[in-house]
Amino acid sequence: MASAPDQIPIRVHSKRGGNMIHPVSLESAPPPAAAAAESPNAVTYREVKHFKKWVPWLIPLFVVANIVMFIITMYVNNCPKNSISCVAGFLGRLSFQPFKENPLLGPSSSALEKMGALDVDRVVHEHQGWRLITCMWLHGGLFHLLANMLSLVVIGIRLEQEFGFVRIGLLYLISGLGGSLLSALFIQSNISVGASGALFGLLGAMLSELITNWTIYANKVAALVTLVIIIAINLAVGILPHVDNFAHIGGFLSGFLLGFVFLIRPQFGWVNQRYAPEGYSSHHPKFKTYQCVLWVLSLILLIVGFTVALVMLLRGEDLNDHCSWCHYLSCVPTSRWSCNTQPISCQAEQMGSQYTLTCSNNGRSRSYSLLNPTATQIQGLCTQLCR
Repeated sequence: MASAPDQIPIRVHSKRGGNMIHPVSLESAPPPAAAAAESPNAVTYREVKHFKKWVPWLIPLFVVANIVMFIITMYVNNCPKNSISCVAGFLGRLSFQPFKENPLLGPSSSALEKMGALDVDRVVHEHQGWRLITCMWLHGGLFHLLANMLSLVVIGIRLEQEFGFVRIGLLYLISGLGGSLLSALFIQSNISVGASGALFGLLGAMLSELITNWTIYANKVAALVTLVIIIAINLAVGILPHVDNFAHIGGFLSGFLLGFVFLIRPQFGWVNQRYAPEGYSSHHPKFKTYQCVLWVLSLILLIVGFTVALVMLLRGEDLNDHCSWCHYLSCVPTSRWSCNTQPISCQAEQMGSQYTLTCSNNGRSRSYSLLNPTATQIQGLCTQLCR
């Protein structure tokens, strides 16, 4: 690895949204008068209300926060000052890095690192654990930001309407942390940014919510198959290079377990008895036994999993040393692309104002006429040369 502090490629989380699945309405119509007359033992229920509908405001706030953080990152990046050339130069200080350096229309890796990208060395050796959270508010480029925010709006707003801002907010943040932890345990040579771990957590929670609230769903089998296909496609996309599938998997597993804890709903029998006339007694439990079992098991797995992951990370463990095949979960090499994750570095030779850079990764060389270049400018040219 070269001495420049920003010689680390950008690894982003790519995420695409899916269709929402919702439970059937709990507003059961009272029995018809004729049917009630025929059955003298029939109980006339008062009107059963819907589950409470929440006005979503937290997910839109998250979207605004991500956009603001991207603008601030581009301002800190300051491409005209720190790079030889920029894309969309009319934006001035907010212009983008060259396509060869960042094809997503975004900042340099050094700017992302300054803003709080996930860097395992800094987390472990400099005790900057806050990067496990801040990285989920950063994005590698405009395309990355738009894809994730569109997914967040499609998935998150409907979930917040159904379950409220507290549960969905906690689910989003904890899932993002879970994605960061698994990513840091497997990918330690690159920085990582993106909200996709949290977004996969929302997808995982949708699946577990469907399972734990199975009895209140209509067309449940079709809904389950559809959701599983959506999740499988999104995880399959993660085997492409430069996509952090470990963050996807970590976020999904965290969200899946959190869904059993946060998104459990009362069963029909318990809801109905609350609206029965006075004097009518029934003994329907609020939750079924399997719901309670899943709740307890999921909570235990979450506590144990996060504790073990944090301890292993702070001890500097690299899980690739314990799992020789796990790297294929994040990238599968083919004849069309490589999965090389070695940091980008270059050797530089200077003769007057002439700089010759040689990429240590692929052996390419190129000469540049530069007058007092900064380390950031040299790193940007190195990144373009090595890609």
